[in-house]
Amino acid sequence: MDGSPAVGSGGKPGPVDNHADDCGCPRTADLDGDSIAAASRRTFLRGAGAVGAGAAAAGLLGATPALAAAGAGRPDEDPYGRTTMTPAPRGTWRPDPENPRFTVVVMPDTQYMFDQDRIHPVPVEASFRYVLDPERRAGGDDENIVFLAHLGDVTNNGLAEEYSAATKVFDMLDRAGASYGVLAGNHDVSADDQRGATPYLDSFGPARARKTPGYHSSSPDGYNTCHIFRAGGRSWMLLSLDWRLSEKGFAWANKVIADNPTLPVIVTTHEIVDSDGEGNASLSEYGRQMWDKLIKDNDQVFLTLNGHFWPPGNTVLKNSAGHDVHLHITNYQDRYYGGAGMIRSYRFDLNRGVIDIATLSPWIRELAAKDELNALAAQEIELTSKVDHFSMVIDFDERFAGFAPVPPRAPRPARRMLVPGTLAYWRFDEGAAAGSDVAGDTKIKDLTGHGNDLVLRTVPGSPAHSLTWTDDHHPDQPGHGALVFAGQGNPVSGAYLQTLDRAPINRETFRHGFTFELFFKVPADWDPNRNGWSSMLSRWGTAAEAGKNGPSATAEEPVLTISLSSSVELQWNAYPLNQTGATTGWSHLLQQDEWWHVAVVNDGRISKLYVNGCEEGRNPTSPAVGLATLNLPFMLGGYEWAGAVSQVFHGTIGDVRIADRALKPGQFMNA
Repeated sequence: MDGSPAVGSGGKPGPVDNHADDCGCPRTADLDGDSIAAASRRTFLRGAGAVGAGAAAAGLLGATPALAAAGAGRPDEDPYGRTTMTPAPRGTWRPDPENPRFTVVVMPDTQYMFDQDRIHPVPVEASFRYVLDPERRAGGDDENIVFLAHLGDVTNNGLAEEYSAATKVFDMLDRAGASYGVLAGNHDVSADDQRGATPYLDSFGPARARKTPGYHSSSPDGYNTCHIFRAGGRSWMLLSLDWRLSEKGFAWANKVIADNPTLPVIVTTHEIVDSDGEGNASLSEYGRQMWDKLIKDNDQVFLTLNGHFWPPGNTVLKNSAGHDVHLHITNYQDRYYGGAGMIRSYRFDLNRGVIDIATLSPWIRELAAKDELNALAAQEIELTSKVDHFSMVIDFDERFAGFAPVPPRAPRPARRMLVPGTLAYWRFDEGAAAGSDVAGDTKIKDLTGHGNDLVLRTVPGSPAHSLTWTDDHHPDQPGHGALVFAGQGNPVSGAYLQTLDRAPINRETFRHGFTFELFFKVPADWDPNRNGWSSMLSRWGTAAEAGKNGPSATAEEPVLTISLSSSVELQWNAYPLNQTGATTGWSHLLQQDEWWHVAVVNDGRISKLYVNGCEEGRNPTSPAVGLATLNLPFMLGGYEWAGAVSQVFHGTIGDVRIADRALKPGQFMNA
């Protein structure tokens, strides 16, 4: 849309957008064929060399000899006048379908690039080069583009010669095997999707769409298309819907969603929402039909994208299921150089639960790289207003749970966790009923069969329910059970577990390496004064007793501990055989009331701390060989100071495993 009336294949005026009355442009329907080229819009670009460029392009497309001659020589002299239609290399489209970070690129109204004798596709070409060539995106955030969605108004007048130019540019995507969708806007067509044959349909109908990766189907009329692409380890549906859906069109769209009931859906079309000058979007009259007939009752639709109006904006509406639907309008044809081929990137990050949105012109970036910017172009490289550069927070699992719930990970047999080198493995999914106390005579078996069993110890005077069973667990934990420790410090109270006095692991020095790993959760009522500096796993025996007195040593602290600071930071603190002082590793501050996995790994020299399988720190300059021992038991949930328990853990502990070698993250219990 640009303010002039829509035109169908016969050159007749179609629906007029709500900016037409104040555009000041002549109505296309009031002009004869010879006058359209001279009168339709874009006079504000003529100072940038667009006239010569457009005339040269028109000559390539069979325009009159006079027009072709008028542009002779200028494209080579003026960087803004180059019309290349550069082919892209074949087979360059290789997105990673499993990467949780991926990008969907949106291209709004390109009509001013394909407008009679002003045809100048170079900005669109630059955008396609950016999408297809990872080297052009080096150092950016669009490293894994999985789909490109055009939002309609491909051309300005819906004429065959305009599509002839447009298809040559879209051939770049086809040659590279890219996945993309195109839809018709009001400048491409008139009436609804039952209009029959048009130059648009000849160019971007099912015959072309079915060649694109991920193509699923088209409506019988050919104007509506469904793609299903894989990204972030799951399948997604993107609908490219006509500017005006008929009842048949709505029926087709509803059916294709119903036939794929577990797929999240992005709806793209030319018009749904308009926006005010502050970026606040609202449904247009036709957008209300889209909402009522397609969007609100299909919970799978979580995002809609449209062009047509300007300025950009967005809103969030609640659907019939009470879930958020994000509705965005993006269109830049009112800006410098008819939008300069501007694209918008929707950068999905499934790990963070965020979609980051950015808006840029790859063409102007190319000009900047060649030092060919003018003053106006320099302002358009990237748009950073609140409606052009922002983030959407979406808990994808929760949002999609109504139609595609993530199945809980099944428990894994203990035998599968006994990787070579496993010395001890404890899990808590075969105890008494959840919520009941751990009995005083309970013995937790070491599932390796090595005899490193755990027994209960209780601080005298501790209240009831100091240690209880629970079926709560980390979602990636092999055993679906855990223990809830209600310990405290200052004064100390609670119950903990420790290995038998004669357990073989008590004597282990781990000279060739080790891996300690466990699952844990810190409750919301964690008190830094009473619960800080408590330990989840530690070893009896003080540094002083082990003959350790380095400058950083505290003589009365235990020889080994995986603890939590008062700020809920993980601390690994242990005394190697080859050092008088301790080796220490720290994590970031961890959220309470959330499950975590920690692993400490040593390959015989270097110790590394991992949180949720991610390395947090290491000790590369102070090799740590083995671990000091006084042949005393390990404790689960207890912490010693000066030979006595001084703190008992407050929180939940799940599966615990100890190995005598360095395991890789892919071998951890949460892998």
